[in-house]
Amino acid sequence: MTTAKKTIPISILFLVWFASTFAQETLNQNVISYIQAYQEMAIKEMQRSGVPASITLAQGILETEAGQSNLVIRSNNHFGIKCKSTWTGEKVYHDDDERGECFRKYAAAEESYRDHSDYLRSQPRYASLFEIDPLNYKAWAAGLKKAGYATNPKYAQILIKYIETYKLDDYTMVALGRKSPESIVVISNMPGLTAGKQDGMAGNTFISTEPQTENTTGNNSQKSTMPINQLREKPVYPAGEFLLNNTRVIFADQGSSLLALAEQQSLNLRWLLDFNDLPAGTDILNKGQLVYLQRKRRHSHNEFHVIEAGESLYEIAQQEAVRLESLLNYNKLEPNMTPAEGETLYLQRKAPSRPVLAGNDPAVQSPEKIMNDKVGEEIPVPKTANTLFLLHKVQPKETLYSLSRKYQVEIEKLREWNNLQAEDLKTGQELLIYKNR
Repeated sequence: MTTAKKTIPISILFLVWFASTFAQETLNQNVISYIQAYQEMAIKEMQRSGVPASITLAQGILETEAGQSNLVIRSNNHFGIKCKSTWTGEKVYHDDDERGECFRKYAAAEESYRDHSDYLRSQPRYASLFEIDPLNYKAWAAGLKKAGYATNPKYAQILIKYIETYKLDDYTMVALGRKSPESIVVISNMPGLTAGKQDGMAGNTFISTEPQTENTTGNNSQKSTMPINQLREKPVYPAGEFLLNNTRVIFADQGSSLLALAEQQSLNLRWLLDFNDLPAGTDILNKGQLVYLQRKRRHSHNEFHVIEAGESLYEIAQQEAVRLESLLNYNKLEPNMTPAEGETLYLQRKAPSRPVLAGNDPAVQSPEKIMNDKVGEEIPVPKTANTLFLLHKVQPKETLYSLSRKYQVEIEKLREWNNLQAEDLKTGQELLIYKNR
């Protein structure tokens, strides 16, 4: 595992980095960006394997230096797992405890997260961890260190510090169904935050679960709260190059020249335009936006995107780091179509039906007709003047959590509407989903 190094210079650099990251309870924008990017993977892996989401995220942050390490950039290896004799996949070589050690290489971060969970599940020395309450992150952290996951004597304390500073146990609660994703809020405009710095406070967003109502006077700071899904709508990106959906990207301000950016990055302008789904001849940006330095992925790291007022399909594709053609294909859309506000777009697979387009109301049908003729389709049906309900047929691997994210409703509401007693859903099970207009 990539933890304490035997070489003195690297050890000193690590200790300096760790001390500066947590000096005076400061928050690091790279850490926040990492949490934003991989929280859902950690939640899904906990639901699949039982490894607490808080532990997975803390280990990922530490092992990758919040997504900035040379190893993760070269290999998508988020947990420093070495090749071992059983590994038959691709490899990279990296200086760790010894020079030129062999590490596993993955095609995508999802593979690394799954391999990490499977690794802990398959090794007898970690078996006792799965008898610990997943909310007891201190015992999990201590157990990992005791079982020999890392050589750093401070490994458990570092994990605990990350979990407590960034409230990572909230994601464990979400995976357990004891907290809804909507209950996680952010505190913004905190003083002293500077986007892009690796040392000290960096960025201007802090993830928390306690709503803040007070204003602080005398120090020019104000606190406000918003749902965590709004963190994706108006994010604060790091300065310089970073990764979204494992794709190299920068944020360019309004008025930036794409030709100049292409030259700075040693890229052909035609390639840069292609990477960003822009027409030939585009140069000056009329608004600030993400500019990708390599081709975007066909799948986003998020499963769904709920359309907000004023969002275009192009903006969504850039925000979700997914190719525009894939976004259109998944959702049975043409480039000139505009889905209505509140509609859900699929980002990893084909939607069962095209989303309702702006200005068009769904056909009015009775619930009986839907049950008899449209089983398995998501057909909006007026219930009252201001409410719609939808019939959803559960697909393989869908959970209450993924449905709550898709339809932007609380898990408890799904249970209430459908009189659900068990956590697990069955493929083919039909659920009613109520939505306000």
